[in-house]
Amino acid sequence: MDFKLKIWRQEQGSVKGKMMAYAVKDISPDMSFLEMLDQLNENLTLSGQSPISFDSDCREGICGQCGLFINGRAHGPRGHTSTCQLHMRSFQDGETIYIEPFRAGPFPIKKDLKVDRSALDEIIISGGYISVNTGQAPEANQTLISSDTVEAAFDAASCIGCGACVASCKNASASLFTAAKISHLAKLPQGELEHKKRTNDMVNKMDELGFGACSNTGACEIECPQGISISHIAFMNKSYLK
Repeated sequence: MDFKLKIWRQEQGSVKGKMMAYAVKDISPDMSFLEMLDQLNENLTLSGQSPISFDSDCREGICGQCGLFINGRAHGPRGHTSTCQLHMRSFQDGETIYIEPFRAGPFPIKKDLKVDRSALDEIIISGGYISVNTGQAPEANQTLISSDTVEAAFDAASCIGCGACVASCKNASASLFTAAKISHLAKLPQGELEHKKRTNDMVNKMDELGFGACSNTGACEIECPQGISISHIAFMNKSYLK
């Protein structure tokens, strides 16, 4: 398969960027999107040009770092799919593909398609953990938790922190990310004790970092590769108001 690529190039955050055109040929339909970019970078390097910077830490076992805006959608055209799992057979032969970084004020561009997502880490640092020293892990079956509660907590905990919810939101809100972290801990006995303080600290930190407010358009849920429900945002808001 052959493709025409329009890719955002920007040397650093303080320098003005622009879209540049590239072409790739003989791409296997079974290649992932990142492997296609690898081939493009190899061609650029061999021709003496600067390769394109993009996040791909999934190759180091760190899920959630491969976010790209592809043809106007976070992670591309397929639902519940991260960029690393997007294959070139999802596109038409000869198609022009537009590739941009995740754009949000709290996600400053470092270079080309690479953005700084450390604002999400700051939200976690503010309270996304259980601070009790439990010592050796207890036998799991000793803590009685209903199956429905476990499933609900696990659904929230499946967030990979990619930032697609922020990039797809017109307000650049991190509400879905923050709510997922608050919800999955609050639903389990181990995290219930610190729930009130955790909610206050994480929501306040989210606001402090410059993320926008949620206006319930639902774009975050649609673009989330894990399909995390916005019902967690309702849970977070209810807890915060209390």
